[in-house]
Amino acid sequence: MPTSFTVVPVEAQGEERGPAERDEQWQKVEDDERDRGHGDGIAKESSPFINSAEVDRGNMYEGKNMALFEEEMDSNPMVSSLLNKLANYTNLTQGVVEHEADEDSKRKEVKVPRMGTFIGVYLPCLQNILGVILFLRLTWIVGTAGVLESFIIVFMCCACTMLTAISMSAIATNGVVPAGGSYYMISRSLGPEFGGAVGLCFYLGTTFAGAMYILGTIEILLTYISPSAAIFKAEEVGEETKAMLNNMRVYGTCIIILMAIVVFVGVKYVNKLALVFLACVILSIIAIYAGVIKTAFDPPDFPICLLGNRTLSKRSFDVCAKFTENNNETKTTTLWRLFCDSSLFNATCDDYFSLNNVTEIQGIPGIMSGVLTDNLWSAYSEKGSLLEKKNQASVAGSEETKMGGLPYVFTDIMTYFTMLVGIYFPSVTGIMAGSNRSGDLKDAQKSIPTGTILAISTTSLIFSVIDLSCIVLFGACIEGVVLRDKFGEAVNGNLVVATLAWPSPWVIVIGSFFSTCGAGLQSLTGAPRLLQAIARDGIVPFIQVFGHGKANGEPTWALLLTAGICEIGILIASLDSVAPILSMFFLMCYMFVNLACAVQTLLRTPNWRPRFKYYHWTLSFLGMSLCLALMFICSWYYALIAMLIAGCIYKYIEYRGAEKEWGDGIRGLSLNAARYALLRVEDGPPHTKNWRPQLLVLLNLDNEQLVKHPRLLSFTSQLKAGKGLTIVGSVLQGVYLDKCTETQKAEENVKALMGVEKTKGFCQIVVSPNFRDGISYLIQSAGLGGMKHNTVLMAWPQSWKQTENRFSWKNFVDTVRETTAAQQALLVAKNIDLFPTNQERFTEGNIDVWWIVHDGGMLMLLPFLLRQHKVWRKCKMRIFTVAQMDDNSIQMKKDLQMFLYHLRLNAEVEVVEMFENDISAFTYEKTLMMEQRSQMLKQMQLSKNEREREAQLIHDRNTASHSTPAVKSSVAAAMPEKVQMTWTKEKFVAEKHKNKDLNVTGFKDIFNMKPNRTNVRRMHTAVKLNGVVLDKSQHAQLVLLNMPGPPKNRKGDENYMEFLEVLTEGLDRVLLVRGSGREVITIYS
Repeated sequence: MPTSFTVVPVEAQGEERGPAERDEQWQKVEDDERDRGHGDGIAKESSPFINSAEVDRGNMYEGKNMALFEEEMDSNPMVSSLLNKLANYTNLTQGVVEHEADEDSKRKEVKVPRMGTFIGVYLPCLQNILGVILFLRLTWIVGTAGVLESFIIVFMCCACTMLTAISMSAIATNGVVPAGGSYYMISRSLGPEFGGAVGLCFYLGTTFAGAMYILGTIEILLTYISPSAAIFKAEEVGEETKAMLNNMRVYGTCIIILMAIVVFVGVKYVNKLALVFLACVILSIIAIYAGVIKTAFDPPDFPICLLGNRTLSKRSFDVCAKFTENNNETKTTTLWRLFCDSSLFNATCDDYFSLNNVTEIQGIPGIMSGVLTDNLWSAYSEKGSLLEKKNQASVAGSEETKMGGLPYVFTDIMTYFTMLVGIYFPSVTGIMAGSNRSGDLKDAQKSIPTGTILAISTTSLIFSVIDLSCIVLFGACIEGVVLRDKFGEAVNGNLVVATLAWPSPWVIVIGSFFSTCGAGLQSLTGAPRLLQAIARDGIVPFIQVFGHGKANGEPTWALLLTAGICEIGILIASLDSVAPILSMFFLMCYMFVNLACAVQTLLRTPNWRPRFKYYHWTLSFLGMSLCLALMFICSWYYALIAMLIAGCIYKYIEYRGAEKEWGDGIRGLSLNAARYALLRVEDGPPHTKNWRPQLLVLLNLDNEQLVKHPRLLSFTSQLKAGKGLTIVGSVLQGVYLDKCTETQKAEENVKALMGVEKTKGFCQIVVSPNFRDGISYLIQSAGLGGMKHNTVLMAWPQSWKQTENRFSWKNFVDTVRETTAAQQALLVAKNIDLFPTNQERFTEGNIDVWWIVHDGGMLMLLPFLLRQHKVWRKCKMRIFTVAQMDDNSIQMKKDLQMFLYHLRLNAEVEVVEMFENDISAFTYEKTLMMEQRSQMLKQMQLSKNEREREAQLIHDRNTASHSTPAVKSSVAAAMPEKVQMTWTKEKFVAEKHKNKDLNVTGFKDIFNMKPNRTNVRRMHTAVKLNGVVLDKSQHAQLVLLNMPGPPKNRKGDENYMEFLEVLTEGLDRVLLVRGSGREVITIYS
């Protein structure tokens, strides 16, 4: 392959070519490029990093402009490539393209129908809001709560939804919103735990809303359209309600199956039906206003029959009178026969019927009648009480009179303000209906805020103009007893609001029927998509199956589950019982939408840049507070149940769910809180009462970057029990640039082991040219601010005696010295592989503490902390202390018991007496062997170093002989004079014999040496103390022992290791403890 240019050394190029020749060379390059067809006169690089196929495909790296960045193109694509991908972005239901690319790679792209703002958001919101409550319950709420309190109910609910809509619009315009709508917004703002918990609660709320709309549909059908279609009939008086509930269950099941089939067939059919249904709703509202205007000059004729002040149900009779006259003949009516035992005038009649007259009043007296003043105030009642007209004269009858079977209108449930709030609130919960279908929208960022705010504005207008005006108009036009008659029994079983409509009540009946049908379909369309989005995120493992669907993305399995849960609401069968349940779930979702907006606004994260600017954190906070208040206003026990469900889901996701990093606000809040707390924590030692071991655990890794002693992490979790700071550190030897991959692998392995051992903490891997320096870096720099470690935990170097591991003991002793210099405590676990795992349990045994010198109380504190863990919980604590010749051992024991009493520690106390005696021959011999071994190691090390130095000198000389003259001169100038020597055979032999003679002399001195007196004394202490410890604690589960410090003279470091080995010889599990030089336990509160 011909090259475009020639690469030559800079100096050589300057020497060999002149300016003219260089120009000629570049001209040749340009000619070659022209010959290959480029013709632009610009030289092109032929780089091995550039694939010609890729160049042909997109000319991505054409020219030399981007040559500087070509090696990074895989990880950092060109801006043009990035913009091209963003331009081709399609907002599929599968999720975010960029931030979750690893998850989305498993999902296939599908083409689904895209909806605009009007069809996708505005209609679902409007249809959910103008639903069942407006037509079936608003008149009853006005009559029961009165006009003034109804105003308060509507205003609170509208304010709550309006504030939530503002927060939701801010979140929706802060980036792409794929499928999931409100769930996606909350989970990406508050994290997967909150998102999953609130998302599932909102899903349940939406599903129960579908059940409520279906129940409303059946109520309209069986009560007002076709009462004869009822399957179950009331055989006895008082069983009407039971029969009605059974009818609702049967018809509800049939309708939900039918609606599920419609939704399964496709969303486009639901959207087509939505337009028809909405047209019916709008016609119904117009008919109401037309009827109100008509009442001003021509009120409709809807007479209400009263007995005294009690309202009578006209379902059982037709004439509102006791007698009728026909052809001058007086006859008793059907009403008479209902209250008397016969149709004769001398029949025995109900006492109240005999004492009071039957009167007939107009149920809709008209807007000019002045009935508004009577309906201003509330008229709450108990369940089963009579519907009575205010300010109507009546004579009380005998209280023993049985009212069962008499044609009175009774209240079916107990009414009070908070219950009415719970029933009314679902009528304003349609604001999320559009956001649930965000995956099916062309531009969710535009459509959700535009459609939702438009729907909220429209429905707020409806609530302020229609609902609030309807409250006034209903109160001004309709008699109070008619308003409180929920099922229209006093007006021949007509829908109360329909009696007001013009030209016919059927306009309202049919309109409300289609409205509730449409709202039910919208709920069954939105809820499965919400569940599908949660399932596809994989944060709740047991619902992942519901993330699957048809080839076009329709959530088939989620639809089946939704229909099943909806059936539960159908089986409840009472609209007034279902409404507060879904109110709780909706309010909880709205509360967290407001919280998410408030948190993001207050954190001021750089990514918080919503295009919707008309928001403020105070509005979000007010909306959140209002939602919380409404939850407990509606029903405190339902609120607690909803919170309990959300809390259980939250903890489940936290325990079992997948780890997700979505840049959520809770993480940002945690970072801010951590920063604030770190700044507040003093950068100094804490008070003794707050002291606890903040551990730096030093791990050793093998060649595969696996932890050599996993039990060290087990012991860490047992000692910490998840409290305080834990930093798990390790050192890799080498240069960081060369060890990046190994570092990441080591960190992953350590973190995985920490997860298995349930060690809560942080991992820190340091790369250092020298293992010893790496340990020093960790001891000095681990931690941040006031959150630094105060204790170092490490394993005893078992192989310190092996010659190939000669630096092990030096590193260990230097670590001991450094922890002392840093005023940090040190814990050394010997025989760490014999320590228990977290799954083991000691059913008996002792934790023995050998308190020889005072170390600030560490020896007392550690057994107490260990016994908090279930592994060591049943072990007893024993404390041994050593008495010398001059000590009063009895008094020492009493003082120690009193000290432990003040420390609130339960432990057995024993004082061990160690008397001065002669140093045994065994001790003398052991010390001598120790020193001889140490001296031999030094001699061997010295001879090896000399051999290495000689080899290095020969290598340097040979290298210098092959260098260029310039390099030779520089090397010669840099070399010391003694290096400039010629190695002859005679010199080499003489040097060899010289070293041999020195070594032989050194070894002869070793066998003639006498032990150092100080070392003998120390060995004597170690042997004596080891004998005492073995005698008392050989079968203890754990022995804690004061760790003596290393000698000040560093020449005896290897002897120090021998002393520790002798001190702990014969013991299974030993924890050597060296205090930090400060008190860590106190007797004061």
